Amino acid sequence: LARSIQRTAVRQAHRKHEPDFHDKYGNLVLLGGAAAFTVVWSYVFTQAGIEWGLSPVGRVAPKEWRE
Repeated sequence: LARSIQRTAVRQAHRKHEPDFHDKYGNLVLLGGAAAFTVVWSYVFTQAGIEWGLSPVGRVAPKEWRE
């Protein structure tokens, strides 16, 4: 009995499984996501008008005091 169970386990372990969605399209989905990420953030960094000078020295002036 133990020997037949062992043979069945070995047979199932060596059985070729059908490729699922991740086997077929996993890398394609990953590359597509990376490309979309790059395109969106490239647009944000170049077109959104963000000023990257992070120091406020020389740009921030106090407002005049009003009574």
